[in-house]
Amino acid sequence: MRKLIEATTSEHSSTIVVHVTKKHESAVRQVQGTANYVDDLTEPQGTLYAAVGLSHVAKGTLVSVALDDVRNSEGVVDVITIDDVPGHKDIGPVFEGDPLLANKEIKFYGQPVFAVLATSVQLARKAAMKGKVEVQEAIPNLTAHQAHQAKTFVRPMHRFGLNADKVKQTLASCSNSVSGSLSIGGQEHMYLEGQVSLAVPDEEDRMKIYTSSQHPSEVQKLVAEVLDVKLHRVMVDMRRMGGGFGGKETQAAQWACIAALLAKRNRRAVKLRLPRFTDMHVTGKRHPFENAFNVAFDNTGKIEAAQIDINGICGHSPDLSDAIVDRAMFHADNAYFYGCSDIVGHRLQTNMVSHTAYRGFGGPQGMIMAEAIVDKIARKLGVDPLSVRKRNLYGSATGTTTPYGMDVDVQSNLLPEMISKLEHDGDYWARREAINEFNRTSPVIKKGLALTPVKFGISFTAKHLNQAGALVHIYTDGSIQVNHGGTEMGQGLHTKIAQIAANEFGVGLDMIEVTSTRTDKVPNTSPTAASSGTDLNGKAVQNACQTIKTRLADCYASSFGCPDEAANVCFENGDVTLNGQSLAFSDLVQKAYFERVSLSSSGFYQTPKLQYNREKGEGRPFFYFAYGVSMSEVSIDTLTGEYCVDRVDVIHDVGNSLNPAIDIGQIEGAFIQGMGWLTTEDLKWNKDGKLISENMATYKIPAIGDTPKIFNVSLFCKENTEDSIYHSKAVGEPPFMLAISVWCAIKDAISSLSGYTCDPQLDTPATPERVLDAVLKTQLAMSATAAVGQTDRCEESE
Repeated sequence: MRKLIEATTSEHSSTIVVHVTKKHESAVRQVQGTANYVDDLTEPQGTLYAAVGLSHVAKGTLVSVALDDVRNSEGVVDVITIDDVPGHKDIGPVFEGDPLLANKEIKFYGQPVFAVLATSVQLARKAAMKGKVEVQEAIPNLTAHQAHQAKTFVRPMHRFGLNADKVKQTLASCSNSVSGSLSIGGQEHMYLEGQVSLAVPDEEDRMKIYTSSQHPSEVQKLVAEVLDVKLHRVMVDMRRMGGGFGGKETQAAQWACIAALLAKRNRRAVKLRLPRFTDMHVTGKRHPFENAFNVAFDNTGKIEAAQIDINGICGHSPDLSDAIVDRAMFHADNAYFYGCSDIVGHRLQTNMVSHTAYRGFGGPQGMIMAEAIVDKIARKLGVDPLSVRKRNLYGSATGTTTPYGMDVDVQSNLLPEMISKLEHDGDYWARREAINEFNRTSPVIKKGLALTPVKFGISFTAKHLNQAGALVHIYTDGSIQVNHGGTEMGQGLHTKIAQIAANEFGVGLDMIEVTSTRTDKVPNTSPTAASSGTDLNGKAVQNACQTIKTRLADCYASSFGCPDEAANVCFENGDVTLNGQSLAFSDLVQKAYFERVSLSSSGFYQTPKLQYNREKGEGRPFFYFAYGVSMSEVSIDTLTGEYCVDRVDVIHDVGNSLNPAIDIGQIEGAFIQGMGWLTTEDLKWNKDGKLISENMATYKIPAIGDTPKIFNVSLFCKENTEDSIYHSKAVGEPPFMLAISVWCAIKDAISSLSGYTCDPQLDTPATPERVLDAVLKTQLAMSATAAVGQTDRCEESE
């Protein structure tokens, strides 16, 4: 069931275009199958097809690469290795470490060593399998423990904390303490459209790239560097992606670079599309983490000190791991004031594919630690976890300063109000009592309930990325074309941008066309990530629109001989009005054209108030926080470990929503994706470092049948106190972490076996196997406790 805490207007209304439900701009085309993705584009005459040859060891030194059989295969036109790259051989997005093709050493199982070009996709892939790659093998590092022992890190440690010098003393003298660790699994992006690029050579050394990428400007830069040309010689076009989730922020570039290099060498268009099996081997995942904590608290459960170790398993190279582990550290407090704190983050190097951005960008792997801590405190004290959560929320009674020194403003912190509302509307205490009674009388099936909050910082933690550009044209018939630096991956960004432009000019959505993201229209763009697509690009588009509106208003006011009244010109309902006199918008555009008024403008926006001193570990890395609360009820089978999510209730903060239907869709999708991360999606590597969860038969994403039987989503519509676009809030990533309530509810059901005295160790993903293991350990601990009359044995079993 969907519930909007604000009425919306009819889809057919053209007078109101923002803060109302409007369908996705490509919805009809996507349903009909006429929406073009890269692989749907009409290919230039003579297009050739590329494939990559992979390593079959995880670590070692390249001895030889024999490619004669590849070159002699049917249909093969060209074969390249790293030695054929004319420009930069390393395409690391921020730091070096990502060679375009293997360069003297093998860093992970499945690393691309060479690329082959042929007259068909099938022939290219068949030929790629004939390469003979000889490697002098070495023993790979595959675990966090091995990386720590070998002291292999992709980037230096980072540390921050509030009154960190007091943590050890407080832990030593506190009334109560708990400690623990948690292994947090990674996650495959599993976008519907895999990695694909089409490179089309143009005159001389110019190159056009059509790619499925969240970061066209980075693709432009890396292609130019690999080809050894200036950036202005490369144009990247990106109309839409069939999903991205972070997996196409940096890791789409490699395939565009290989296609471009082959296209340049052969003066033919080249397409490189990875099959799903290869895609899963050669692209990074959500970072797995190995985290630990030691926390002091008083007799009411109020936290006094927290020491948290964050260990991101990064793979072979830095990629974006520095910022990802930073964000995990920034969110290790979630919604709670820790008193004094000491948070340490390590970036561990392992011989795996380089892990990369994924929805939440490290935030989920940090935030789950806060909920693990609260659960453990609650079990230790024998009180309900919700009570402990409420006692530790940021506020005047606890504290408002985060471990990294940013203030959580009491006035804009919506969580106390949102938790209270969900607690009441979702009948938390009545359902808790009913579940306790059910568990007392049900020998096999046990139920669990959890209500968890989300506090998620909005902005790129790399300050320079918090900028955006736009380009707006008005044509002489009054129709408007908008281009901006964000990319559409199904999330509805272009729809919201169209709504913003239509609202600024007071026209209907049918007058707005949002075009492909292109590096020759808006340069130097940031990736569409960090939930900031609408915040940044919407403001840039608004800026461009307002520039043109000012010109049009001056023109209109001058036509009445009162230029000083231009500020009073009103744009709405397809008309332009001043002092009771109206003119159709399209007529004013015609008039402005004949008056030689420019009908085109660029726009720009930079997020204000951001500053973070990394050396000191303090500052304001986020413009604002987005909040959410979710309550999940589950049932588990204690004989098999199988479970079912029976009901979910969500209230999510979206500010003054630009498009409620799209926001609800994002919340629903994010929740289910988060549920998959925490329950079913289990990445597995064998002892040789080969990914063995390498296809849809061995890797389980949530299906429609996994949707909770009762799924209530409500929008909390309270305008953003910061000057975001129309005071809306970002909604891409924050709802992902609402699914932590499912994990907590599963633990709650297991804990019921001990009378809620034990907090079970349940690493993620909480597969039925892990749930059953936790059930058996809890039962064993209780048997031991009963036998010896001790109450601490359940902790020993963890």
